[in-house]
Amino acid sequence: MFRPRVIPCLLLRNKGLVKSVKFKDFRYIGDPINAVRIFNAKEADELVFLDINASTENRQLPLDLIEKIGDEAYMPFTVGGGIRSIEDIRALLSVGAEKVAINSCAVENPQFIRQAADIFGSSTIVVSIDAKKKMFGGYEVYTRGGKKSTGADPVKLAIQMAEMGAGEIMINSIERDGTMAGYDIDLIKQVANSVTIPIIACGGMGKLADIAAATREGKASAAAVGSYFVYHGKRRAVLINFPSHDELNSLFEEYQQAA
Repeated sequence: MFRPRVIPCLLLRNKGLVKSVKFKDFRYIGDPINAVRIFNAKEADELVFLDINASTENRQLPLDLIEKIGDEAYMPFTVGGGIRSIEDIRALLSVGAEKVAINSCAVENPQFIRQAADIFGSSTIVVSIDAKKKMFGGYEVYTRGGKKSTGADPVKLAIQMAEMGAGEIMINSIERDGTMAGYDIDLIKQVANSVTIPIIACGGMGKLADIAAATREGKASAAAVGSYFVYHGKRRAVLINFPSHDELNSLFEEYQQAA
């Protein structure tokens, strides 16, 4: 049975792992290499690492840490944060990353996505879109770690990025981030219905059924998960985990049968 990808999404800050709620209130949760080892043992499909300060601090991702992740990870992984040049991408791929996630630079310089896709191939380029609901309806794209409003519409941006050669779009709801209240299905569906490239849903997963909803109802090809995979219980004790492949297969089988 085909099963959509389920991807732990891990946030880096000062080379440590943190979690956020609505792109703020950051909490340190541990060492990224330890997390990789746990996800290795749990046989996670892929990993995504996003450096949340790289863009606002105008710096590159820490290549020494990315290399350590590459040496440790058994699964493919994507890295993002502060990527603004072909040299940045080449350096990250050279130390083990399989894909790169580009956020701010995709909005500020759309032609960069075309250039990167031409050089490294579309399958290497993920465009990460952070969006927030507008007061009177619709959504708006934010960059620079969710701090800068752009006036851009996420659907129009996704279409443009697909035309530029992006291989995947990761769509993240700022308002759902870290809340564990479920994905913004409407946002995901709008973006997924506008392009033919794969969509990764991100922001808000709070129970396994949310993954099925994002992929079945939202038409996403994959679900990225943060808080649910690092917290346990009402007090949010840190306990990194990942569902077994049998659990995930059963989840999608039950969802398909109910549809």
